[in-house]
Amino acid sequence: MIVHRGTVVSGVVKDGDQVVAEIDLERRLAISRAHTATHMVHKAFREALGETATQAGSENAPGRFRFDFPSTAAVPTSVLNDVESRVNELLIADLQVHAEVMSQDAAKAMGAMALFGEKYGDQVRVVSVGDWAKELCGGTHVSRSGQLGLVKLLSESSIGAGVRRIEALVGHDAYQYLAREHVLLNSLTEIIKGVRTEELPQRISELIEKMKGMEKELSSVRSAKALASAANLLKNAKVLGGVNLIIEQLADEISVEDMRSIALDLRSKIQNGIVVLATVVSAKPLIVASVSPEAIKSGIKAGELIKTGSTILGGGGGGKDDFAQGGGTDSGSITKALAEITKVISGKIK
Repeated sequence: MIVHRGTVVSGVVKDGDQVVAEIDLERRLAISRAHTATHMVHKAFREALGETATQAGSENAPGRFRFDFPSTAAVPTSVLNDVESRVNELLIADLQVHAEVMSQDAAKAMGAMALFGEKYGDQVRVVSVGDWAKELCGGTHVSRSGQLGLVKLLSESSIGAGVRRIEALVGHDAYQYLAREHVLLNSLTEIIKGVRTEELPQRISELIEKMKGMEKELSSVRSAKALASAANLLKNAKVLGGVNLIIEQLADEISVEDMRSIALDLRSKIQNGIVVLATVVSAKPLIVASVSPEAIKSGIKAGELIKTGSTILGGGGGGKDDFAQGGGTDSGSITKALAEITKVISGKIK
């Protein structure tokens, strides 16, 4: 019995109605290409990795397929390239793909691959790609390997302990993917003037290293500027109940390391003092607090100050009594956070 499942788009269907069922030939052919490609990739991986690379699951869809197999480690890029090249070479060879029903013993004698966990009857169907790949299968396939057109491996990843997954494209989908990649490469060669396509990897690596160097230099300039501003912060120090206070928002993009250095440097230059500094790094607020031993004896602890401020900033933080740091997501609330910290300090100083 053959069952068709469909959706009524218009009208009404009732028992006894006669209908005409048609195969979506374009979709069927696309799935057939993916199915044959799966067999070929399976065989190529067994050649490259050994007989343990047995299919542990697969999915065939129009224009794409995936193939799972056991492996304790990631497959090297060189092996993936070799497998892809091997399969595409056999597409050019345009091998005949044929199916034959025979006994299990005959199938084993001809070296046909049976999938572990599958149940087979006395008579089995063997699908062969030339004399190269032979596998027990009941699915639809193309008649010649050349009909696949092109196979492109997209990714290799882990889907669980000891199981790897290959995802790939075949036919028109593979061609479209490579066409987009070609357009992208051409765009890059236009952006990076005077560079040939094959020189792009090295040139991009050089540019990345150059950018890292420039970012490092910029960071050094920012650090020097921030440290130089410490003198002005000292001049702006306020005295509250005998305690020296420096509570300020600094320029943006000062690293947490520099914020720490500035806070500790300022604290070392004032007696019985509290330093609370804030900045914005990558659009997110950062806040640090440094408290002298004398101020700690008054019940003021850096960790508590940071907890108060970072809560208002929509984040968290912590540290020791003499130094703590925190942050959040709401950089627009820095003024409010510093004001609340000042209020907490005022409440503890008599």
